[in-house]
Amino acid sequence: MPKAPGRGRGTGAASIGQLTDLRGPRNVRRPSYARIMSAIQQELPLPKWGGRRKGAGRKRKSSRKNVPHRPRKKFRRGALHVTCRLRREVWELRTHRCFRALKRSFARGCERFGFRLVHFSVQRNHIHMIVEAPDQVALGRAMKGLEVRMARALNKVMNRRGPVFADRYHAHLLLSPRETHQAIRYVLENWAVHAARENRPAPRGIDPYCSASWTDHLPPLVAQPGYWMLCVGIKLAKGGLDPPTGCFGAVG
Repeated sequence: MPKAPGRGRGTGAASIGQLTDLRGPRNVRRPSYARIMSAIQQELPLPKWGGRRKGAGRKRKSSRKNVPHRPRKKFRRGALHVTCRLRREVWELRTHRCFRALKRSFARGCERFGFRLVHFSVQRNHIHMIVEAPDQVALGRAMKGLEVRMARALNKVMNRRGPVFADRYHAHLLLSPRETHQAIRYVLENWAVHAARENRPAPRGIDPYCSASWTDHLPPLVAQPGYWMLCVGIKLAKGGLDPPTGCFGAVG
């Protein structure tokens, strides 16, 4: 008799294979395999060096600490004492060629974005400035532009390329008339401060590399102050400013 269709060996084997494909691959491992592998937690050996600890990291080449990279404090319509330090390979700034390049930078960047450069003092490897700014954003923009101008001018004089400033500029907000008076006197008489530190005779007169010596320069190297601290508050300080390095006419 003829066999009924669909009941042969080939047809039955094909149907079992189809069921196996639908169910997925079978687990051919022993049941004890999963129990053995999941019972013990493997320990990962970790290195015993590196990481955050006291004394870690690259050692500094200079004893002076850098300005920390933190957000600057917010302020409104403030007067500040700003210091910019230069790299070791940059030439001494108290020379005719370097100071002439800095004067051009001061003339073009002394008043921008509400920022005003009121006093400055150029030393061998750093620059002190008394500035005014409406807020920390305007201060950052103006100081960035001023540092770019100074860096390009000095690199052109030295016929070199690369960074000029060693670190971020340091900015100290002046909070009282007395503190402002002391800061201005420190900036304008900074050459005498360095002479005392180096046990040299105290210089006399006005520093030729500070803003008090260039009050009649055209174009002006500094801007007239506009905020209360440098216009009115400085006059309330006890004793005022001692001539000749600082006078009320130079302050504003």
